[in-house]
Amino acid sequence: MTIAGSDPSGGAGVQADIKTISACGCFATSAIVAVVDENTVGVKGVHPIPPSFVAGQIHSILEDIGTDAVKIGMLHSSELILAVRDSLRAYPEVSNIVLDPVMVATSGDPLLCPDAVATLKEVLIPESRIITPNIPEAEILLGRKIGGHDELPDAARELASLGVSVLLKGGHLKDHTLTDIFYNAETGITTTLASTRVDTPNTHGTGCTLSSAIASFLAKRCSLDLAVSNAKDYIAAAIAAGAGYSIGRGHGPVHHFHSFWK
Repeated sequence: MTIAGSDPSGGAGVQADIKTISACGCFATSAIVAVVDENTVGVKGVHPIPPSFVAGQIHSILEDIGTDAVKIGMLHSSELILAVRDSLRAYPEVSNIVLDPVMVATSGDPLLCPDAVATLKEVLIPESRIITPNIPEAEILLGRKIGGHDELPDAARELASLGVSVLLKGGHLKDHTLTDIFYNAETGITTTLASTRVDTPNTHGTGCTLSSAIASFLAKRCSLDLAVSNAKDYIAAAIAAGAGYSIGRGHGPVHHFHSFWK
């Protein structure tokens, strides 16, 4: 199940999540937290769904269909974060929670109210199995800057002190290799995951796609290490396959179904 906002351009949010979950061989359900007015160029507006209605969607899915994993994306307010936390707590069997702490869109537009950052850290991150921040998001959570690749392992371990495993994405650092750091808080092991950087503007929704892929592989009973590794391979291939897209005037989407059609 994905709990996230919509993206009418189809590259990010719930639309990207459903594509990813389907491509990774799972059945996707969703709870919409906001209707977002955006395209490949930027975010023009966010229309929040009332937290009680979001909670209703979550309960409707979990009391009927259930879920093997949950991906959580954009939660714009403290009230919504609390509603999602409380809804999931009513189903203790739900354990594979993947939280993508979405704070800023690929275009640079803010997506999280500033006062909600503390709520996210204190309320929802400890309920999650793994979080997948990029460097700007990690800097907000840590309250400090991250200077370079050599600081990523320590930053990931520091974030893990919030009670969660961490996949710290290094895409914002300029290098020929795209290097992510995975700290598994369940084993205490740090792993470096590297892939070739692709020169492409089509990176809209990469965070949504990666976190949904992790949730999908966890739902398929992969270990946390294997789920992260498989998801890293999936997003790297999706970016490479989508590099030739000409969709929109800004940051286009990745190719979610690269394994099935060209």
